[in-house]
Amino acid sequence: MADAFLDYDVVDVFAREPFAGNQLAVVHGAGDLPDDALLALAREFNFSETTFPTPVDAGRYRSRIFTPGGEIPFAGHPTLGTAWVLRQRGALTADEVVQVCAAGEIGVRIDDARVELSAPPGDLAGPIGDGFVAQLLDAVGLALEDCDGETWLAGTGLTFVHLPVHDDAIARARPGRRPVREVADLPETRDPLEGLNLYAVRDRDGDLLDVHSRVFVPGLVPEDAATGSAAAGLGLALHARSLLDAGQVYRISQGAEMGRPSELEGRIDADGSGVTTVHVAGAVHPIARGQIRLP
Repeated sequence: MADAFLDYDVVDVFAREPFAGNQLAVVHGAGDLPDDALLALAREFNFSETTFPTPVDAGRYRSRIFTPGGEIPFAGHPTLGTAWVLRQRGALTADEVVQVCAAGEIGVRIDDARVELSAPPGDLAGPIGDGFVAQLLDAVGLALEDCDGETWLAGTGLTFVHLPVHDDAIARARPGRRPVREVADLPETRDPLEGLNLYAVRDRDGDLLDVHSRVFVPGLVPEDAATGSAAAGLGLALHARSLLDAGQVYRISQGAEMGRPSELEGRIDADGSGVTTVHVAGAVHPIARGQIRLP
């Protein structure tokens, strides 16, 4: 009996040019496979995420998102990259589409190589006490004096610890070995608390915030080159710290320390009751297309 194969695409997301940003594999026709087969495929690619989409109609698709460690309910660069790939293959034809994932419905707008997701706010808790902050910093080789402001838990389907530090501390940090909940007794969250977003606000130039970031997710991805889900939560944390207003753009540089320089842009919509929507955008570049053996 002949071996069966599945089509796949590989794209780089949140990059100014190919062979940078965060890598994503999009595997087609795998919607009916059991979870262990999907995990085997994700581990074979060994990227931070692999997606398994099922188009519903011209403006809607379902997607399952796997890391090499297992399935997650939501992630940013898989959302952008998957929508872009499906549009290129003709499975989606609308400019504005909806991704249905374990975290719910996520709006996606496709404009050539630039893609933007729009997500409702999820968890927001803080500020976190200095004792817990010191434990989190120690786990990545830093000290409390490296901290530069309030630490918040925030997310839009995946929750991260958003810990601000002085810019010189970003390069000195090293990936932690234990999940953040094993490091510190942090507040409970509705969504999974995945990792640590270490960030520095470098500059505020008019309506633009310049941010330098590194994201560590011990147990799943030691360090991530570009993290759209963390970027979305960062918008909530920056707003909570009164550093970001509705309509302002925050531009995140991430991944340079890994040799995968990335650029993410975010903004928020807000009213009198707080943030209503978080938007995260970036570019997508095609890298490879082929077939992979069915596990």
